[in-house]
Amino acid sequence: MGVNLLRGHTRRLAVPYLVLAVCAAVGAGLVAGALWPARSLLGTPGYGFAATLLLGIGLYGSTHDIELAEVRRSLRVVLVAVTFGVILKAALIAAVMVLAFRRPEYLVLGIAVAQIDPLSVAAMQDDPRVTPRAKAILSIWASFDDPMTVLLTVYFSALALRLGGTGPASGSVVSGSADVLGSLLSNIALFALTLAVWRLIRLAHLLRSRTGRADDDADRTVPPPAPAGEVRSAAGRPLSLDIAALAVVVVLLTVAAHTTLVLAVALAGLAVRLGRFAGVLEGAVALAFLLASAALGFLLSGGVSLYQGLVLGAAAFAAQFLVTLLIGRLLVRPRLSRADRAHLGLGQQNGITAILLALSLEPTFPGTAGVVGPAVLTVNLLHYGFRWARADTRPWVAVRTPDRPVDPAVPQLPHRALRPRRRTKGSSRIRAG
Repeated sequence: MGVNLLRGHTRRLAVPYLVLAVCAAVGAGLVAGALWPARSLLGTPGYGFAATLLLGIGLYGSTHDIELAEVRRSLRVVLVAVTFGVILKAALIAAVMVLAFRRPEYLVLGIAVAQIDPLSVAAMQDDPRVTPRAKAILSIWASFDDPMTVLLTVYFSALALRLGGTGPASGSVVSGSADVLGSLLSNIALFALTLAVWRLIRLAHLLRSRTGRADDDADRTVPPPAPAGEVRSAAGRPLSLDIAALAVVVVLLTVAAHTTLVLAVALAGLAVRLGRFAGVLEGAVALAFLLASAALGFLLSGGVSLYQGLVLGAAAFAAQFLVTLLIGRLLVRPRLSRADRAHLGLGQQNGITAILLALSLEPTFPGTAGVVGPAVLTVNLLHYGFRWARADTRPWVAVRTPDRPVDPAVPQLPHRALRPRRRTKGSSRIRAG
């Protein structure tokens, strides 16, 4: 998923414009937090609705541009990554945080940063050393793990409240699983209702167009020839159908923000496409990212847990690398190359979903934003640091070691493996008898 307004990067340091815009938004939030109390934002009546609405926009944007043909080609990898991969990553990160700080409520932090940000992945997909297969896997992985982490947030939150002593004392793992199952069924029901409405709209449009075409054919005595070279619209369908799709998505986002059933919004992104209004979606996702970043900066002005954030970010980055090794070597056939595994293993980046989950969890778990904020920064710094450390990505290496054409007039030394080995002083010599 791309953001046209923030695509590209700086010329010298190759820093994406998206990162610079997010840093500016966080800075603006910090300034606002210095002028007003940071906790006052949580008491705003529309805070929960706004946070869920922004999360729904981000989830819909993450699945809207996915090509179903790519999903079918990599279906096994997608299923393994968004089920086994996300659960294992969340469990590893949560285990590190609970063991390191002995706080059961830190279980939710593992799920908050277990996903890969699709915006950042889209901005870094221009690596020529990586095969299109690995790029497609990472793109689909980043798009589908967001809904999975949102679904698991229900279970992890209930478990953290129960273990932390602030939840119901009579709860159990079975009741938590029932909550997850109930949330999943509610999301599926809302998605099914949305899909049925969208199918009825398309069916009504199809019947109306066929009726109008039949009336036109009955009025004609000789059918006119089809115009040669007729150019279809960019969306491939009439404007009225795109407007109807936009209306369906807006209503779905509003309902999901009221009911917190944002998984249905992510599923709807695969079925309800906006056509010529896709640019509106890109702008909405970019705006949601910047607003979420500003809100995060506002909350960070009330306090930052730097050490916990550093540990959380490092654990998330390491968990992505370990899960990629398992998936890339054991569960993917044919196996991925070493460069592809490195691309996937170093592909952990956090962005809009991690920030929005932190904003959503902050009222229930105070201090979540203060930990997730530094963790997002740590993960992205590790990502860009490892990318820079790979020698063939540094621009100064290309300057110092340019590819020079071989001059046939200058004698060239043979390859090291073909050069004759030199004897040492202490080596024994075999004399002819």
